[in-house]
Amino acid sequence: MFLRRRKKPEIPNVGVEHGRWGEDVAADFLRRRGYIIVERNVRPCKADKRLEIDIVAYSREADAIVFVEVKQHAEHSEFESRLRSIDRRKRMLMRRVCRSWLMVHKWAGAYRFDVIEVFGTPESKESPEIDHIERVDIFVGRGKFVNWCD
Repeated sequence: MFLRRRKKPEIPNVGVEHGRWGEDVAADFLRRRGYIIVERNVRPCKADKRLEIDIVAYSREADAIVFVEVKQHAEHSEFESRLRSIDRRKRMLMRRVCRSWLMVHKWAGAYRFDVIEVFGTPESKESPEIDHIERVDIFVGRGKFVNWCD
């Protein structure tokens, strides 16, 4: 006698849908500012599914690869700080995934890590607010950085 599992009805994951929308908004934002989108939703290490880069872009201006973490929020909060969702564990994972991408692609040039926060939802009639935070320090002195002193 075999027991069959009933399939659960597919319930759309609103968080995932909003996250994808936020990534689309961020990619368009970067393109309009002259970045070249190299890859999106990259998992350079197949063994660890937690390691993902939302956007890998190339900045002509800085001649550098830019790893971009996109965070989508429904609304602004005056009481929470920027980068609130990038905790110590997340920074460790991002360092690992960025280094993995650099090794796989044999990139020896400059690179940096940016965060783009998108405030809004796809259902909103208003255009989303975008906060591009450049040069977030997750590499702690390791690596070849762009000269920020301009």
